[in-house]
Amino acid sequence: MSATPWYKDFAVYREPRIWVIFGFGMISGFPWVLIGSMLSAWLQEAGVNRANIGLFGIVFIAYSINALWSPLIDRVRLPWLARHLGQRRSWLLVCLLGILAATAGLGWLDVTVQTWWIALLAVVIAFLSATQDIAIDAYRIESFGAHEARLQSAGAAMATAGWWTGYSGLGAIPFFLVDGTHWNWQQAYSLLTLVVVAQIFWVILAPNSTRYSAVTTQLKAGQSWFHHTLVAPIAEFFKRSGWRLALSMLAFIFLFKIGEAFLGRMSIVFYKEIGFTNDDIAIYSKLVTWWVTIVFAILGSLVNLRLGIVRGLLIGGLAMAASNLLFAWIAGVGPNTNLLLAAVIIDGFTGAWSTVAFVAFISLLCNRAFTATQYALLASLGNLGRTLLSSYSGFVVNALDGDWQLFFVLTALMVVPSLLILLALRKPLLRLEAAYQQDSN
Repeated sequence: MSATPWYKDFAVYREPRIWVIFGFGMISGFPWVLIGSMLSAWLQEAGVNRANIGLFGIVFIAYSINALWSPLIDRVRLPWLARHLGQRRSWLLVCLLGILAATAGLGWLDVTVQTWWIALLAVVIAFLSATQDIAIDAYRIESFGAHEARLQSAGAAMATAGWWTGYSGLGAIPFFLVDGTHWNWQQAYSLLTLVVVAQIFWVILAPNSTRYSAVTTQLKAGQSWFHHTLVAPIAEFFKRSGWRLALSMLAFIFLFKIGEAFLGRMSIVFYKEIGFTNDDIAIYSKLVTWWVTIVFAILGSLVNLRLGIVRGLLIGGLAMAASNLLFAWIAGVGPNTNLLLAAVIIDGFTGAWSTVAFVAFISLLCNRAFTATQYALLASLGNLGRTLLSSYSGFVVNALDGDWQLFFVLTALMVVPSLLILLALRKPLLRLEAAYQQDSN
């Protein structure tokens, strides 16, 4: 635990690098509005079956396999752009330009007759977003030295706060427009292209990550580029951790967020089926969640500094499972906005706490020689459980005959296996964390 007075922990938020990362977090979270909550609401209003809405979540598989092309972000320099913007920002700019075009395309389509084209553009946005996330995560980790553990933790908090600002803060806009001004969803997509334009300017004006350097190690005879850029980072991780500890940590990463993902994938469908309006969703699910997450992401990072990442994960996981039960209560009561307010506050608190600890935990496991590749591999594994399995959440609700109460109870139980793994690995992980903190000091 830290011996520094608690109020001095807030000093890290005066660091300009932290706020650059906050802006990049917004860029990371915003595409989830376009292909997540906004698209789900559009499909639900068009009468699409909840199972098919759930299957649209398969587009998020891009976040689970982006490690396959993560070496490109480390080693391939984009002509002209890399010289003027640097390695990370040049990739970010290209991805944002593609997302801008795809978002504009969604504004021209009719969901009732052009579903396949909508699905295709959702896939394009997902893959471009997953690619820019590689650069954003690498930028964040490389922005701080190995001795700056407090800034790394604060960076994880601001990345989380920024992500939720992009997803919930900006994500409230289309719901207000559709209900308040009677716009259609296509017009809302067209307006949101302006948000992407603003993000492009943010990338252009941001500084470069100061600790990036291309890998210049000469390849040994017979060693392929594939081996050097993908196999070597994996081999280094297993060699450093030991295969038993490494496999156990990978199992934890895969399982930890599954319950939260099942809830999140069906949340918009649940809100609309239970009787909440688009304005209710915008106010409670978006705006309230936004501010709650920002506040508790920052507080969570400070608490994690005191308790440690491993203890923070354990507490956050237990709270995350318990918060899902509030949604089961709403399912039994109906569209009660007071209960919804309580649910999103508690869910935002537990989600922020657990996410900050989770991001810091994955960052802790990365070797800086392979920053982008190793982080992408570990984050992809976590996303695999969230996206691939949660795509079938609609089928689960249908199999339960629309019993939302039972569904949310099941999502609460889904976190238990990962917490059992964490308890089993508690001692070696605490030693790993202590060693990292000692190196940082």
